[in-house]
This record gives sequence, structure tokens and C-alpha cells, in this order.
Amino acid sequence: MAQTQDGPRTGFLSEVKDAVSTRAAVLVIGVLALQLAFITSYIGAFHQPKPHEIPLAVVAPAARTTDQAVQRLSALPGDPLDPRAARDRATALEQIRNRDVDGALIIDPRGTTDRLLVAGGAGTSLSQALTQIIDQAEKAQRRTVTVVDVVPDAKGDARGLSSFYLVIGWCVGGYLCAAALAISAGARPANTARALIRLGALLLYAITAGLLGTVIAGPILGALPGSIMALWGLGALVVFAVGAITLAFQGLAGIVGIGLAILLVVVLGNPSAGGAYPYPLLPPFWRAIGPALPPGAGTFTARSIAYFKGNGAGGPMLVLAAWAVGGALVTMACALFRSDRAPRTIGADVTVGGGTAAGPLA
Repeated sequence: MAQTQDGPRTGFLSEVKDAVSTRAAVLVIGVLALQLAFITSYIGAFHQPKPHEIPLAVVAPAARTTDQAVQRLSALPGDPLDPRAARDRATALEQIRNRDVDGALIIDPRGTTDRLLVAGGAGTSLSQALTQIIDQAEKAQRRTVTVVDVVPDAKGDARGLSSFYLVIGWCVGGYLCAAALAISAGARPANTARALIRLGALLLYAITAGLLGTVIAGPILGALPGSIMALWGLGALVVFAVGAITLAFQGLAGIVGIGLAILLVVVLGNPSAGGAYPYPLLPPFWRAIGPALPPGAGTFTARSIAYFKGNGAGGPMLVLAAWAVGGALVTMACALFRSDRAPRTIGADVTVGGGTAAGPLA
């Protein structure tokens, strides 16, 4: 070995190789990729919100006037609206409360002032965007518009974001609970019994987290109205679905599965959830994936429960149920596959330090 005045010379690269394993380097690179994906996804979704085909009911006393208004609004540059005729104000109001449309324009041909019905509970940014579009369209016709919020958000629900943050909190709890189970007992359960125990522990956690989150957002802070039982059920389903997804990814990829769950739920799911900007304001990619991911399905359902008596929540609830069942089935399948491939010991007892241990350790 080469000598220096200070003693034996060791190569710096050798020290690096000893200090940093290949596995650690790959994990760090994976974290960097996850971080960059996080930045890209959030900025990409939020940096330039643009209205696209916001569902709007149009009402006028005469069918001809209604059709002309629908055609005029459909021809606006960039397709910001998806207008459709409604029979009368009561029908339009029912469509808003059923979450079939996000607003309604009531035209008064006897004057120059029309009325725009919006639903602040569906998202303040959405009602503001709709108001701005209609205001500009009315000015082009030398008309004015009066805005009426027929489903206003609660006093403690600033900008209608409480539903979004509640669901995000539930999602965080779901994947952190699954990650904690992995850290304490190994990323992959040793057998189907262990996998079932993990799913059972996750279910108990989900039920508790769903209730406590609902109580904090509702009775304690007064931020979110709506049925406590319905929100509790939603919370339990969101937490279990996200946790089951994380367990499934861990079963497939080991500890890397936690990163995959974060990629799906946080990097892709949160910015596309329709929280800060509801679906009609998001770019095409995020608008397309949002309803299919747990944060988006959960946020839409939470708003439906809080402000729309649960209307329109059937589809999103099925999405959450599919993630929950799918995650649980994949978790059990991975455990079963691993159990089948585990080596079997011939001879039940193995001598250990003068004693015996029955069979191989799990």
C-alpha cells in the first residue's frame, strides 16, 4: 500500500463504496425522483388554472331565448362552459343540489339584469371562475348579472377547503399506519395470517381515525357541516383504502412500496383531488385522473355529504371501495405467494443453544 507522511493512503472512492451501499444509493435516487415528481405534479396542476366545460343550466321564459343563450355560451373561446337548457328555476336549482351542474343562469328577457346561481360549497374557486365567465359574457351583450350563492360554504369553512384537508389528513394517516406496520414487523408479511392481522389492525385504525377526524372538523372546529355518521364512514373508508394500497405495494415491492403509495396518493392524487381547484379548473391530465384516485373521490364525497345531502357521492364511494377491496386482495395474494415459496424444514425441531425451536422462524 502506498505511504504518505501521514500514514497509509486509502482511496476516497473506496471509502465511499464502504459507506454507501448500492441499495442505499438506489433508494436516494428514488427519493430524488419522487421529490421532482412532487414538484412537477403540484406546479403543473396549479400554476395556470383554466376553466373547461363547467356544467351550467340555462333558464329563460321562452325556449327560443334559452336555445340562443346556450348556443352563445357554448361558442365562448376555450370552451369554458358546458351549458344545457333547463325547464325553469326550480329544475335548475334541483340540478345544482344534485351536483349535475355547478351553476345556473336565469335570464330575464324583460330587463337587462340576469341572475346567476352558484354553489360555493362545491368550491369557492369554481364559483368565482363561473361568476367571472358569465359576467364577461353578459357585458358583451350589454347586460349585467346578479350572483346568488344557493349552496354557500359554512362560516368556518374558508374557501371550501375543509373537506379537502380532512381527506388529505385521512390519506396521510392511511399510508403512515401501513408504513409503521412495515417498519415494526417487516415490509412483507410472512404469511396470510400475518397479512390478515395487518389488515385487521389497519381497519381498527381506520375506524378510529375516521371518527376523530370527523369530530375535529365538525363539532370541535365547526369547519364542516353534514352528517357525522356519513363523514365517519367516509373517513374510515378513505383511511382503509389508502392503507390497503400501501400494504399491497409493500407486498409487491417491499419497503419501496411506501414510495409507490406516496407517488400514487400524494404526488398524483393530492393535486388532482379538486381541492384548491375543482376538476373543471384543472389541466386535462389531472382532471382525468382525479376522480379515479382516493383523494379526489374522498374530497368530492366529503363535499357532497357536507353541502349536498350526499347527492352525487355514489360513484366516488364505489371508487374508494374498489381501492380498499383491491388493496386487501393484493396484500393477501402476495402473502399467500410468499408463504407457498417459503422453504419447508424437514424435522420439526431445531436445536438452539441447548434448547429446541419448533420449525423455521417466520
